[in-house]
Amino acid sequence: MTLLTVAVEGLATDVRLPDGDGPFPAVLTRTPYDRRQHHAELHGWARRGFAAVAQDVRGRHASPGQWHPYENEAADGAATARWIRRQRWNDGRLVAVGASYAAHCSLALALDAPEDARPDAVIAAVPALGAAETAREPSGVERLAARAGWWAAHGDRRDSDEEALAKALAADPDLLTHLPLSDLPARLGRNLPSWTGLWRHRERDRLRARAAHAGMPLLAAGGHHDHFAEDTVTLWRRWGGPSARLLMGPWGHGLVAEPGPDAEPPHRVNLGELYARWARLALAGELGHGRGGAVALGGSPLWAPAGLEGEPYGPHVRLLHGSSFTADPERPVLSCELAVPTERTPDRCLLVTPPLPRPLDVVGPAEVRLRATADTPCADWFARLVAITPEGVAERLAVGAVRRADPPGRAAELAVGLGPLARRLPAGTRLRLEIAGHHFPAHARNPHTGDDPVTATRLLASRREVDPGRVSLRLPALRTRPTPTDPVQEILR
Repeated sequence: MTLLTVAVEGLATDVRLPDGDGPFPAVLTRTPYDRRQHHAELHGWARRGFAAVAQDVRGRHASPGQWHPYENEAADGAATARWIRRQRWNDGRLVAVGASYAAHCSLALALDAPEDARPDAVIAAVPALGAAETAREPSGVERLAARAGWWAAHGDRRDSDEEALAKALAADPDLLTHLPLSDLPARLGRNLPSWTGLWRHRERDRLRARAAHAGMPLLAAGGHHDHFAEDTVTLWRRWGGPSARLLMGPWGHGLVAEPGPDAEPPHRVNLGELYARWARLALAGELGHGRGGAVALGGSPLWAPAGLEGEPYGPHVRLLHGSSFTADPERPVLSCELAVPTERTPDRCLLVTPPLPRPLDVVGPAEVRLRATADTPCADWFARLVAITPEGVAERLAVGAVRRADPPGRAAELAVGLGPLARRLPAGTRLRLEIAGHHFPAHARNPHTGDDPVTATRLLASRREVDPGRVSLRLPALRTRPTPTDPVQEILR
């Protein structure tokens, strides 16, 4: 197999060709994370008969230019796709492949590029759909830790330093508590002009809206422990191409390399082999029409067909304490800790269910509804659902957030989505529901002044009241055990 390094429109590009005369179908991965990290992946594609191409995006690693996240990928991807199709070793067919930001590059090529440059199929894993989607929850609450980590590692620089935020936190454990958050680059000790620009992006769903008009097959892969899980499922549901397949496992952002606590041995899918087999069928037009796929039921060895959803089930929740609590941004509820303090003024409303009398399979979107009051003009409401196993171990199941600007002191009816779940809860499990005003540092602290949390310099405590009789937990519960399915067969139908 031959490895070539070329410049395509000036962008550093590696090409791995299979043995033989060709021409071959091609796969393209465009990445800000160093194309050389994909050499093993290129080898795997080439071994399966594909011409495999990896490219550094503009301004990153060996590619010249200025690095502006999410801005140039459709145009640069289109130029590269046209170049590939002009090569003697390509048979004219092209699959765009990527994970995280590279999935954004693939989707931008498929949905934003001119028709003549678009790929014939798309594989998008844990997709970062755009700046606005990655920066905030749908309700507007800022995702702080993940964005600070990514920008510290990759923003406004040609190379990467994956440990940049960790090293800064080691030197100053209170780094993310300093205000304003817009001054984070100065505390990191380097120029980072795109950091403040990130928070100006508020247009969501542009790519997902275009997905309805897609003209090629899609394979979307994600993890239920990934912060882009809901985006992955929504992309699959909205895809308008002839075929859409979804693979969701009990994984984090690294997919099978990052299994969650509920992962089982049958969830160790060989993604490289599966991607290649799917790509061949997609290029040959041999995939069945419509949506399909497989979703792993964490905590069990089962896979279920994608699209399966349980019926609403509302377990009784009783109040433990904190129907009145103080959401103090100086002492926020921590996202990294599941222990609940009980020896001071309540910082959250805490409710719990009785032990489950029998195993419960929950598959689909979950939601919390409540009636509550804040004494400040702006308030965030976080709902965190935790499973307490029969052995007494706490495991995070889901977190949701909404931002409200209700008149101070006026009770409001709230619905907090918890995102998609796919989990078997054993008999004896208790569910703990926490209602809080912060979830830090995963999310920025609401200052409760009405000011933008990114630029705020003043914090106020917010008194909260929750009506425990008006709190309901809605889980998508299956009435019967799901029929087991083979994920490979479901993806390749």
